[in-house]
Amino acid sequence: MSHQRIPKRRTALAAGGVLALGAAAILLPHASASQDGASQDGASQGAATAPRTLGATDAPGLAAQLAGQLGDAFAGSYYDSAGRRLVVNVVPDGDGTAAERAKRAGAVVREVDNSMTELDAGTRTLTAEAAVPGTSWAVDPRTNKILVTADSTVTGDRWNRLESTVRGLGPGLATIRKSQGTFRTFASGGDAIFAGGSRCSLGFNVTAGDGTPAFLTAGHCGVAAEQWSDTQGGQPIATVDQAVFPGAGDFALVRYDDPATVAPSEVDLGEATLAISQAAQAAVGQEVFRMGSTTGLADGQVLGLNATVNYPEGTVTGLIQTDVCAEPGDSGGAMFTRDGLAIGLTSGGSGDCTSGGETFFQPVTTALEAVGATLGDAGGEQAGGEQAPGAGGEAGAGQEPGGDGTGDRAGGAETGAGRDPGAGTGQDSGPAGTH
Repeated sequence: MSHQRIPKRRTALAAGGVLALGAAAILLPHASASQDGASQDGASQGAATAPRTLGATDAPGLAAQLAGQLGDAFAGSYYDSAGRRLVVNVVPDGDGTAAERAKRAGAVVREVDNSMTELDAGTRTLTAEAAVPGTSWAVDPRTNKILVTADSTVTGDRWNRLESTVRGLGPGLATIRKSQGTFRTFASGGDAIFAGGSRCSLGFNVTAGDGTPAFLTAGHCGVAAEQWSDTQGGQPIATVDQAVFPGAGDFALVRYDDPATVAPSEVDLGEATLAISQAAQAAVGQEVFRMGSTTGLADGQVLGLNATVNYPEGTVTGLIQTDVCAEPGDSGGAMFTRDGLAIGLTSGGSGDCTSGGETFFQPVTTALEAVGATLGDAGGEQAGGEQAPGAGGEAGAGQEPGGDGTGDRAGGAETGAGRDPGAGTGQDSGPAGTH
């Protein structure tokens, strides 16, 4: 899979058509497993051991089902995008009952050594003994190990502490790798939504619990300033209602000050929009796209779930780890699928869109549940559930690269970090329909 930077000014169509990105034409969407008929109704009696063909958004449901059924034998799962199969790790249970049950459910079974109990205990040990800034960890079901990453600032005693902790977990439980970049929230000054010298981006438009329009963005944006404008130095259009960062996530709910604000459910790709139908959970191995005001549209895949990241500002838990690139100015931007499902909000990471790196995202489903909001209009259903298409995504378009706009914009919360705070001034950086 490519992980290229795709300028936002190139054309794109809404979900159900084709996302045309320069010379590349990406079919949108692929046939979804939830619409595949007989292949999606579970393993039939006549084909009990045949792996099911399913879409990435259906994989988390089957994985959760098997996690409950297999108990201690379940050791994680991931989505094989090439074969459109769910691969389930199973710790041998002697009589093969767990493996057979997973096969009957339609999963591809892989026997592994490390149980989820052991892997979870290892992540707790890392949190207790090695939570130094510049480190992260998440269970990687494809290797059946904990993937520990240290950025370029982790040296000397901090590196020794981390390495010693990993070694103390025992052989075969964790791997450690160095990242050339530095873990940070992707903050920048310049465009999108503004608060004094800070800029961030809308992630997805939502409806607050009382039925008023609002949007989700990164929590480190929400704690940086209370009121946000859609133009540099302009009048505030929205006020932070709730924000979490650091801690159990990186998300904020920001309410539009005008209750009549039109907040469409879409990702603005510059010259066209992608309709967002609902929120969905991520699956390891899943293809995802990210929109950011600095780097435009980028793609990649999910590498890990429930990741812990130790930013300089503090530890954040429960994030999605990906190899989608991002740079300063991309914080708060939307991560989504080609068929219009909202997956995450850009939090931070390391690297850039030239050399690559790691990027972490706040799960949208968790944020919606925490703030009591729904994705879409007031008539939509609850977070993560089925919702009417066209209810609640993001907005704002028309900026050039360097302050270039997209509906699901990104940005940072730290004053002037990484970009000229004046960049993008006078651009239409707010949500569509708010002017």
